[in-house]
Amino acid sequence: MSGPVVTVTLNPAIDQTVTLDTLRPGAVQHARSVRFNAGGKGVNVASCLADWGLPVVAAGILGGGNDTLFRALFADKGITDRFCRTPGATRVNIKLVHDGGTTDINLPGLVVTPETVAEMTRAVLALAGQGSLVVLAGSLPAGIAPGIYRDLTAALTRVGARVVLDTSGEPLNAALGEAATSLPFCVKPNRVELEDWLGHALPGPDNLVLAARGLLARGVGLVVVSLGEKGALFVSGKKALLASLPPIAGASTVGAGDAMVAGIVAALHSAVDLEGTARLATAFAAGKLGLPGPNLPPHAELEMLAKAVRIAALGNQ
Repeated sequence: MSGPVVTVTLNPAIDQTVTLDTLRPGAVQHARSVRFNAGGKGVNVASCLADWGLPVVAAGILGGGNDTLFRALFADKGITDRFCRTPGATRVNIKLVHDGGTTDINLPGLVVTPETVAEMTRAVLALAGQGSLVVLAGSLPAGIAPGIYRDLTAALTRVGARVVLDTSGEPLNAALGEAATSLPFCVKPNRVELEDWLGHALPGPDNLVLAARGLLARGVGLVVVSLGEKGALFVSGKKALLASLPPIAGASTVGAGDAMVAGIVAALHSAVDLEGTARLATAFAAGKLGLPGPNLPPHAELEMLAKAVRIAALGNQ
């Protein structure tokens, strides 16, 4: 594929990452470090894709009152900025990294007007065309109806774009529901998000494969189900692969899911097969671990990780 990848982030955030030795609720404690990064799922995906060397356009909705970090990130990584600005401040998300895990505190976002939604929609459609890859990622701010990703997917599909969707809750329900006239080319829920959408548990890999194939039968081209430290399931056509790497001790998982989406998109951009997609996406997620902010390690390290990914075939037909 030629042309830039387009990422759409409707509810971006400034990520304030606070590192603690341990978290003791109700006690005064001192942070070891604090870091601020321009974030939001689509922004993180754009940043990782830029590190990989792909041309990227970042679109969506930003508060004009505190967009300095975003401008700096885009300028530093050569990402084209096509965000629509709206009055107010972009939200701040606090991530407490402690005891080998992360506690997220997500603050309220902007309240977006219908006029801003319409402006954003026009901007995104103007960027897309036949063969374009468009990433729709993240939660929604107040003022945007849950069906926005469903509607954007339909409009983008009509102009020949392929949509990669990474969201959850009501936006995911709407995008995959019976009222959707076009489904995304690729969806990347985690196990819990997929179970919530279906309304029942999916114990064991066979049930996950069955659920993924149900989406393929409705028109989705690729389903990726992230399974945390157990890796991720990749299902397309008649193949289902489980990809994994040994756990990396002491590494924070913040941003690993967004890096995996970037790896999926990078593989789609290069038209590699399902195994290549699984290897690259898993390498992106693993390579992100331990790095601050939405960043990837050098190509050589990612290529070594991709070769080390363990692949197992599941329920192939």
